[in-house]
Amino acid sequence: MAGAFFDAAIGLLQQVREGESKNFGAAGALLADTVAEGGRVFVFGSGHSALPAQDVVYRAGGLAVLNLLTVPGTVGVDVRPATLGSALERVDGLAGAVLDSSPARAGDLLIIISLSGRNALPVELAMNARALGLRVVGVTSVAYASETRSRHTTGTFLKDHCDLVLDSRIPVGDAELTAEGVATRFAPASTVVTSAMMQALVATAAGELAERGIDPPLLRSGNVDGGHDWNAQVMEQYADQVLYR
Repeated sequence: MAGAFFDAAIGLLQQVREGESKNFGAAGALLADTVAEGGRVFVFGSGHSALPAQDVVYRAGGLAVLNLLTVPGTVGVDVRPATLGSALERVDGLAGAVLDSSPARAGDLLIIISLSGRNALPVELAMNARALGLRVVGVTSVAYASETRSRHTTGTFLKDHCDLVLDSRIPVGDAELTAEGVATRFAPASTVVTSAMMQALVATAAGELAERGIDPPLLRSGNVDGGHDWNAQVMEQYADQVLYR
């Protein structure tokens, strides 16, 4: 089973690498544009989609300027009951309140991670963000748009309200394996694939900045000598773009 899961995850990663290379280039350039122009970059995901979002925030080897946009109750499974997070994703109007209370402004970039892209929260976040003048990158499985129904009143999905979309190619249901004696599919791969996609996006942006002659604001590990001093200098230089300190 372990080998079967690794094979499935590697297969999905290969699909993303081959099918989304052009979109990664465009999204990386957009991220680099935002950094170079002094804009803020926000990353959002709810439920398990919050894990790839958190993975690129305040991360050694990552860009210092990525900030987590949080919605209380939706970031992971730390609420009780755990089903509350899923319920909040379907609440109309919540996204507007979140953006109105955030430091996001026109010219900033919002990366929204949602596997299905069908719930009200990610759809309205994208709609409201663009109305406010933010650029939006969606990281989602496009397959859901053709195989499920939207839960938003417009009948639209996250992918319909983005400047750029990165398709994770995750099949509907997010379970890769079957086995005799097991009544349902199991072994989800969306976190593995989406986390890799986010790191690939950050790497693309860092390379793009370097090609433009801009030293990318990368963090170092705090567990290597000089790491904390390096990070403090980066955060001071980009103080207006680093909002999680």
